[in-house]
Amino acid sequence: MSSDVVLTAALRNNLLSLQNTQRLIDSTQLKLATGLKVNSALDNPQNFFTAQSLNNRASDLGRLLDGIGQSIRTIEEADKGITALTALAEQASSIVQSARDELAASEGEARLTGNVDLRNTATGDLIADTSIANGDVLQVITTDANGAQISEDIAIVTGDTGFSVAAKITDQFADSQNGEITARITDEGFLSIESSDGRTFKLTTTAANELDDADLTALGINNPFEIETRTGAGTGLNAATIVAGNTLTSISLFELPGDTAEAGDLIGANFTDAAGNNALTGVTQLQITINNNGTAVSSTAVPGTATFQDFVDSINGDANLNELISADFDSNTGQISITSLSDDVRNVQVLATAGAGETVSLGFGDPDGNLDPITTGAGVEDAVYSFNSSTEALDALAGDYNTIRTQIDSLVNDAQYRGINLLNGDDLTTFFNENNTSSLITEGSTFTANGLGITEATFRSSTEIEASAVQTRDALSAVRSFGSSLANNLSIIQTRRDFTEGTITTLQAGADDLTVADSNEEGANLLALQTRQALGTTSLSLASQSQQSVLRLF
Repeated sequence: MSSDVVLTAALRNNLLSLQNTQRLIDSTQLKLATGLKVNSALDNPQNFFTAQSLNNRASDLGRLLDGIGQSIRTIEEADKGITALTALAEQASSIVQSARDELAASEGEARLTGNVDLRNTATGDLIADTSIANGDVLQVITTDANGAQISEDIAIVTGDTGFSVAAKITDQFADSQNGEITARITDEGFLSIESSDGRTFKLTTTAANELDDADLTALGINNPFEIETRTGAGTGLNAATIVAGNTLTSISLFELPGDTAEAGDLIGANFTDAAGNNALTGVTQLQITINNNGTAVSSTAVPGTATFQDFVDSINGDANLNELISADFDSNTGQISITSLSDDVRNVQVLATAGAGETVSLGFGDPDGNLDPITTGAGVEDAVYSFNSSTEALDALAGDYNTIRTQIDSLVNDAQYRGINLLNGDDLTTFFNENNTSSLITEGSTFTANGLGITEATFRSSTEIEASAVQTRDALSAVRSFGSSLANNLSIIQTRRDFTEGTITTLQAGADDLTVADSNEEGANLLALQTRQALGTTSLSLASQSQQSVLRLF
């Protein structure tokens, strides 16, 4: 066209060279500005999409790292709970050991505690509020420092309250004796009567002013009482002997002075006590009956022609009895012993039958037999004995133990992180790859008191204390084992976290290898292009000078 500008070949070539150089300069400047040598698929499709895939996986793994980190925190919270649980279990075990020590030290304490709140009777007057008649007597019998029997009759009269009855018992033994028996009203309002210095004591009533079952129930102390029959009379009074500890032991029996009775001796033979007094003569039958939480369970009646070992075997071989009590005859001391194995055993009734003019005096519960004095006569001779190994110190220890049970439950409930509680049965799943095909399940356990098998304690017998000892030992073992498992899982997750972080770094470095520009190289390229551009501009200027020379001719 006539309007087109005509450029010479030299000018056109120089111009094209400058344009190409500018494009290269623009591209190099972009690489330097972004730090990438591949900014889009147009730059290098293969490198671009490969790098994008690597970065996408790195991004997915990066999000997984957050979950892995939260799993670590969840396990760390559970581990803190395990540490605290271990301390609580060890403390519970220590309390059980203290209970063992206290039980051993408290074998000289017999105590009967009622179960009726005497603070809240209608008027406060026991005579007005209960079936107790004015002047009814509670007889308390024990032994003095020399082993001789002593007793006090506690008359309940109009105007008496639970507090005044307790005060009468304490004051009468303090004033007339040497304070061998004390009584008080507990914080719960229960009447508590206890001995000191190794004494067993007996509670009974009098024929003239008898406290019957209803009266004893009103006082809250009816559980250990049974009707005792003496000298074959066929009648008796409510009575119970309170024995310290959980083992009932008879006096030592002798065939002759100095010749100790042995397990193989016949029950119906003649035996004396340590002083040479008749203890057993002409016994035709020996038997025991226990009160198992209100249900009477009797042993097989053993005839006088049987041996003491036969009597022991009749108890230990009885499936209805041998989980509740055990019996033994010590040939070295000539003593029969009966041990309570359960807190449900309220009392033991020992029944011995003898002929007319014969003697029955086993003296259970008192080393000298003075609480069960020698009695002569035909018929059944029985006495009721209630075990008591619970002391105020043991009750306090049981309270402390049960407080720990409560704290274990509270601690377990608090040991959760973001709704996951490994100590209360929840499981934790941790994923390690973007496809969720690689994972670890951290299984939780239920570590509440019930979950650990730690039951509420009373510490009222050695059996119960030993049961608590086994429970705390097993709980401690379970907690420690779970702590070890948690530590192993935590180590695995931390290792996988470190591996994932390394993998992310590798992926990102691989993507950078494909797309990141070398600033040194691109800087050199830019400098070379700028030089080329300057030279091209000079060359273009020289090419245009030939046309200017033609113009000068005109």
